[in-house]
Amino acid sequence: MKKIHLLVLSVAVAFTACTGGGQKKTETNKKQSMFTGAKGEVKLMTLDPGHFHASLVQKVMYDQIDPTVYVFAPKGPDVQEHLKRIESYNTRAENPTSWIEKVYLGDDFFEKMISEKPGNVMVVSGNNAKKTEYILKTVEAGINVLADKPMVINPDEFPRLEQAFKVAGEKGVLLYDIMTERHEVTTKIQRELSKIPEVFGTLLKGTAENPAITKESVHHFFKYVSGKALIRPAWFFDVTQQGEGIVDVTTHLVDLIQWEAFPEVTLAKSDVNIVSAKHWTTDLTPKMFKKVTGLDSYPGYLQKAIKDDTLKVYSNGEINYTLKGVHAKVSVAWHFQAPEGTADTHYSIMRGTMCNLIIKQGQEEGYKPKLYVEATVKDGLETFAGGLGKAINQDLAVMYPGLKLKKLSDRLWTVEIPDKYKVGHEAHFGQVTQKYLRYLKMGHLPEWEVPNMIVKYYTTTEGMKVALK
Repeated sequence: MKKIHLLVLSVAVAFTACTGGGQKKTETNKKQSMFTGAKGEVKLMTLDPGHFHASLVQKVMYDQIDPTVYVFAPKGPDVQEHLKRIESYNTRAENPTSWIEKVYLGDDFFEKMISEKPGNVMVVSGNNAKKTEYILKTVEAGINVLADKPMVINPDEFPRLEQAFKVAGEKGVLLYDIMTERHEVTTKIQRELSKIPEVFGTLLKGTAENPAITKESVHHFFKYVSGKALIRPAWFFDVTQQGEGIVDVTTHLVDLIQWEAFPEVTLAKSDVNIVSAKHWTTDLTPKMFKKVTGLDSYPGYLQKAIKDDTLKVYSNGEINYTLKGVHAKVSVAWHFQAPEGTADTHYSIMRGTMCNLIIKQGQEEGYKPKLYVEATVKDGLETFAGGLGKAINQDLAVMYPGLKLKKLSDRLWTVEIPDKYKVGHEAHFGQVTQKYLRYLKMGHLPEWEVPNMIVKYYTTTEGMKVALK
């Protein structure tokens, strides 16, 4: 049985030096990657892993990543829950991992990580109150960063994030956020179809009332992760620590709009115009709060959000905006718990001059995402149907063997996708990590990624500004 090895001391932990982790980059190193793709050359440091996404990065092993991972965190249940999840991966019957976690616990955990620097990539997924500050100071120290969303939750902190990207470029390190939803197969095929003029035509401009592209998601506070009931930290319900929903989950939705509507196009903040935005609360009773946190009472820092013994969390939000003149809408809603047999859901529509590309995930779809194609052409429907059939059954089937088109009515089809491509949300973290490892070896991100990450967080934080007015 594999075990997690913990080195925990009350004051300090001495780390064995890691090759490449603490070296200073020369001017040459800034332009040429320090990574070659060699086995074990990437050495992870996990910072204050208060969110379960941190452990999902380690649900599988990677040849390029050393199995020893250095964890820096304050004492408390957050880090212990993280280590339990890693232990469960190490001891599972099928494809067990072999991570060795070396842990430093203390109030000075961040300063210790920066001074010791035993690794060369920091993974951060947890309390977001200081995340932007941590990111900036980490890249200033010449350390690469793989960050869970959101990188920023406060509009006042957005300039600090811009500075972090600037410093990362100067230091020759890669700052990247974990956009798992780009790897969801229905979204990938929706994007591919939108790039075929004979099928989609061109993206409409839309209106505020009828946007050209809409992304909506519904999430639940109580859920199961890796087969076990998720215990969320109490701070997750404090918007000053986790962030409001309008700057949290919407990060994924704004990212997908940019990625699909303007694939590989470098965007600028001036391309964004916020039309309207709003936010509202999800209410939790003490019984609900205990079920999801395990706590008998609300911590003091949540008292400001409690009314009549009910916790009111601003976890919901909506932003209507234009991107390069195209009307778009993102919306996120949080409920306490999904009904039996259901789960988090996603809805998306891209409106083209020839058809609408729609993703639904409701009861009719068995709460599994399904892609529909709805023809909007007035004439030439038979020609359209032939082009759509070729696109799915021939062109995209080369990328996704087994893909098939099923006709539902004269103007409506669904794309049947083999189950082998439906790997699930948790597996997407491994896919993002693999992509990041390739970027480390290349020594740079795609040219459009950094500008578009900046635009993404500009959109969410500007949307929050409007919602707060």
